[in-house]
Amino acid sequence: MDSSCSRSDSDSEDSPQRPLLRDGHGGSSGPEKAPACCSSRYGLALLSCYGFFVAYALRVNLSVAMVDMLNANRTGNVSPSLCPARSEGPARPIHNRSAALYDWDSETQGWILGSFFYGYILTQIPGGYLARRYGAKWLLGLGILGTVVFTLLTPLAADLGAGYLIAVRILEGVGEGVTFPAMHAMWASWAPPLERSRLVTISYAGAQLGTVVALPLSGQICFYLDWTYVFYVFGAVGLLWFLLWTLLVSDGPDSHRRISPQEKRYITCSLKNELSPSSDRIPWGSICRSMSLWAIVVAHFSYNWTFYTLLTLLPTYMSNILGFSIQQNGMLSALPYLGCWLMALLGGQVADRLRETCLFSTATVRKALSVTGEVPRGARPRLSLSPLKGYDSRAPSLWTSLRTSDPRPPLPRDSVCAHACNKYSYWDGRPRRVFTRYGIHRL
Repeated sequence: MDSSCSRSDSDSEDSPQRPLLRDGHGGSSGPEKAPACCSSRYGLALLSCYGFFVAYALRVNLSVAMVDMLNANRTGNVSPSLCPARSEGPARPIHNRSAALYDWDSETQGWILGSFFYGYILTQIPGGYLARRYGAKWLLGLGILGTVVFTLLTPLAADLGAGYLIAVRILEGVGEGVTFPAMHAMWASWAPPLERSRLVTISYAGAQLGTVVALPLSGQICFYLDWTYVFYVFGAVGLLWFLLWTLLVSDGPDSHRRISPQEKRYITCSLKNELSPSSDRIPWGSICRSMSLWAIVVAHFSYNWTFYTLLTLLPTYMSNILGFSIQQNGMLSALPYLGCWLMALLGGQVADRLRETCLFSTATVRKALSVTGEVPRGARPRLSLSPLKGYDSRAPSLWTSLRTSDPRPPLPRDSVCAHACNKYSYWDGRPRRVFTRYGIHRL
């Protein structure tokens, strides 16, 4: 190791209270910082952003496509609590409408929409272990590739029956379950401590961006073509990502073919103490007794409860209850996640700026952003849903106004600072175990 990598013992990985890479007097004790422009670490951030874009696009496209897959004439019963259909917008084209329609009841729809998460939960902890043991590049790449393949098979599975479609969605979840633990493993080798929030924000903002793009685009594809093209289009986008990921990404700086010597030295020296050799034994007892870990798990659970409930069921609610057309549905369903994506990008920049220039401790920054995000979100569910109880002629307009004009952020955006903060917090204790701890909290 280069002598420039020497660091004081006070900056060890087990002392998250003081900003990393700074001595007790606020001066820099780390290596010379490598430029961000055209760097390999920011290239990884952008390509992983694309990867999470694909992952979430494949995850949410069924939520909109489901609205178009159902036989609207299956029943003539209309509850008086439902809003009448809204006729705004151009007439729907009738050409190339050869896709099958299905007579699935609400229970079957629920199983189909929720089945993804039964597979997703199975590979969270194994994903962290496999990434640590065999490398994260291929685990992440093959995980998303598997999801792409099963997405392309979705129309065939739907034709075979609801049971086949549920099985395909479970297998998609199995593939995507390794994505976050594997990406955490990569950032444990790539992200300098004082750039961690920025890099992770760029990377995981792809999840919100994928949701923002996939929801309205799926609606447009269903409107002008038919629902089968939703899965073919996003599947092709995923295949392109896998090709780029395979050619351009390496597990760490040491194996990267195009990284500059300056950047390689900067990353390895910054992570010197964090990547020191350790035994293969995972301290499960210490992990399970960590109150800090469980505090983060609870915070992330509260975020995911809101995020995935809206993500999975909102398009169906907008169609069946509020009466929006398939074209309007996707666009309006995406609005909360547009705010989520924008605030995620801002939150990472603010977090690193507070630690690097304002010299706030890491723990203070994490706690402040968590509270800032969670408290407003917890106070607003009744306000956000109150106009939507039963039918009121103003309900659709109130919903649209609430999502777009309210100066307070929509529900997912309220907690995005807390969510981003939760992701960063896993490195602040023992970065070598970050992917194992993150796999636990994803459960």
